Amino acid sequence: MHRTSEAPLPRIVVDDVHKDFKLRHTHSIKETFVAALKRKPLTTDFHALDGVSFEIGEGEAVALLGFNGSGKSTMLKLISGVLTPDRGSVLTRGRVAGLIEVGAGFHPDLSGRENIYLNAAILGMTRKETEERYAQIVEFSEIEKFIDTEVKHYSSGMFLRLAFSVAIHTEVDILLIDEILSVGDEPFQQKCLARIRELHSQGKTLVVVSHDLDMVSKLCERGILLRDGNVLFDGASSEAVEVMRR
Repeated sequence: MHRTSEAPLPRIVVDDVHKDFKLRHTHSIKETFVAALKRKPLTTDFHALDGVSFEIGEGEAVALLGFNGSGKSTMLKLISGVLTPDRGSVLTRGRVAGLIEVGAGFHPDLSGRENIYLNAAILGMTRKETEERYAQIVEFSEIEKFIDTEVKHYSSGMFLRLAFSVAIHTEVDILLIDEILSVGDEPFQQKCLARIRELHSQGKTLVVVSHDLDMVSKLCERGILLRDGNVLFDGASSEAVEVMRR
């Protein structure tokens, strides 16, 4: 693709991406043995993504839409680097943080305080950056009096509050969000949404996966609708939601 020198470089380039998974049809040695005797296939290939291409510019807020099995969460994991494509390429420019498996880097035997530093480091922040944001992270999480307690004693709600708080206070260029607002109470959800909007207003690039179509159309100006591993629609988020609802 030819670019003029004035054209800004995209933050994300997805070029002809293919991703397949093998689906197992047996769950035990006995089932496998019986299936083999009957010459039934033990696995089938599932084409999660079948030649997907798009670009996302700096500062865009984009919703990845689609029904279950459409490939949207797979696409988000490819952008984050959790997965790699079988064919094609996914390129990102800048620091990427994913609210995909929130708290995946937390250690149960460490305190909340220690986990803030650990998880921030996993998300690519320096110790100095974490120290500068530490007070904001704790205040946002609303669990200050438990911050020196081991995380294994936290309720699931406390754990998620702290994990969300670390992730949305990291210094990032691209923020990937997968169903982040499906957990937690309503006031905390609204606080998270307000923070995500604030990051977008600062010029951060957002890529969002959510089943809450109304929230997505308000948060994102653009929607990429995936169906059966292909791009069915790419345009205004409100139109993408309409196409999906047909």
